[in-house]
Amino acid sequence: MDATSPTQDRPEVEPHPVPTRLPPRRRPSGEPPPLPHRLGRTGRFWLVMVAYFILTLIGVLTFPTFARIFERWDTDRLRWVAALRTHWLTNVMLAINVLAGSWAIRILRWATVVTLIAFRRWRHLLVFLGAIVVLQVLAYQISLAMGRPRPLGVMILAPWSGFSMPSTPVAGLAVTLIGMAYALVVPGTHRYRAKWAIGIVLGVVWFARMYLAVDQPTGAGFGAILGVAVGLTGFRWFTPNDVFPVSYRRGKAAHLDVGGQRGEAIVRAVKDQLGLDVIAIKPVGLEGSGGSTPLRMTVATPGEDDRYVFAKLYAKNHVRADRWYKLGRTILYGALEDETPFGTVRRFVEYEDYTLRLMYDEGLPAPKPFGVVEITPEREYMIVMEFFDDAVEIGEAEVSDHVIEQGLQLVRRMWDLGLAHRDIKPANLMVQAGELRLIDVFFVQVRPSPWRQAVDLANMMMVLALRTDATRVYEYALRSFTPDEIAEAFAATRGVASPTQLRSLMKQHGVDLLAEFQGLAPHRQPIRIQRWSVRRVALTLWVLLIALVALSLVVSNWAAFA
Repeated sequence: MDATSPTQDRPEVEPHPVPTRLPPRRRPSGEPPPLPHRLGRTGRFWLVMVAYFILTLIGVLTFPTFARIFERWDTDRLRWVAALRTHWLTNVMLAINVLAGSWAIRILRWATVVTLIAFRRWRHLLVFLGAIVVLQVLAYQISLAMGRPRPLGVMILAPWSGFSMPSTPVAGLAVTLIGMAYALVVPGTHRYRAKWAIGIVLGVVWFARMYLAVDQPTGAGFGAILGVAVGLTGFRWFTPNDVFPVSYRRGKAAHLDVGGQRGEAIVRAVKDQLGLDVIAIKPVGLEGSGGSTPLRMTVATPGEDDRYVFAKLYAKNHVRADRWYKLGRTILYGALEDETPFGTVRRFVEYEDYTLRLMYDEGLPAPKPFGVVEITPEREYMIVMEFFDDAVEIGEAEVSDHVIEQGLQLVRRMWDLGLAHRDIKPANLMVQAGELRLIDVFFVQVRPSPWRQAVDLANMMMVLALRTDATRVYEYALRSFTPDEIAEAFAATRGVASPTQLRSLMKQHGVDLLAEFQGLAPHRQPIRIQRWSVRRVALTLWVLLIALVALSLVVSNWAAFA
């Protein structure tokens, strides 16, 4: 078979019959989605409290009479608490007030930072630091607007610092404790108990500072509520439990838990939207997937044996990860390929569904698409496709001459169609009954650059050579590609141009396939992978500026609540 007459026929081996599909059911207007996005009872409670205090602040700033009522109320409460003072109780309150002191808060924050770094929870670390900075800014702005003095008419029994309204020590302690609960404590019973403990600690500290007259009741109360609200909002928004669960077991953040409510929602959604009766869900291939949660779902077929379908679950964190990935590649290497980020999860999964249907319709050995499933609108979606029964990853399969020829013809066919896979690695190439199958087509690009197409060829040849040898693969490549095309492929492929898994396997096997193929192919000067542009330079400078400003804010405000 020559390079100008690639086959367009679908392989004769059928993976398995298509599962029986029931009539889909449309979700009526007003009916909640399979997995509704809920704020939770604690979230609603703290939002109500924040709204209450915001309205109170507006009333105090707008109506002087309202402000005088609050001043009298605070003064009466302080005088009532001051009447309870005794020598031994004062010592107890001074000891409790240490919790809101600078050194106590610093120790808690540093311990949290060190722990998060040790467990590589970078997203939780950034949210924790960001909550501290945001709280400092909010507290400063509110204090300037209020201009409230320290308690009058009552003797102050302890040193104080920071603003009077809101109480910055209490706010700093609150945001620190909430950050520790959401960044370090496993969700469930343990976190529930931790939040109760935080509430008790803040209540005791609030009373102690009232007793010592360093804070007024409303100032300390608003400080606690503001600190909790900022921390709670930050972690609920940027690190939701269902997407970024705190776990001390090894695993990738991209892999979502498909048990419990999410598992039930998936079963219900697939049945309603695709007509497939799912009876079991099992994560598969997690070690080779970093951008989604791959699943094997068992589908019941009346009167026949149960069958499998394959699915990939996507959430908002995958969109954010893709955005950061493309930003990093643009800064490090320039516009090597399409670095335009996706705006929503829906667009994310729609694109893969399109590429999957495109490759399947063109006769390439890709899975048959079954459709897109909505789990939570604009937050979680799933794409369902054919599952290749009894297929094994090419890195564990016997690679025959037929498989080598299929792999090279696959690249030739994509070249002729104006496509590039962009992620050819052992985890994405399966062998089923001696036939090569291609999976994970999310990175497929239409009308890619010649550089990207050349890299696809080099990566395919190195994957095939891992289970055979470079000379054998090179000889078969000459049947579909010219020597100059092969030379171009390996001149364009260096370092990051190959997937991480492929580079790791070559290192593990102790072979330098890139050098071997370069020795077999005609000599050609390496093709530069750096692409300089005004956009790249401006983006790099902008990111550095933001990083420096953020770092300076963290350093300058680290002990701001002392």
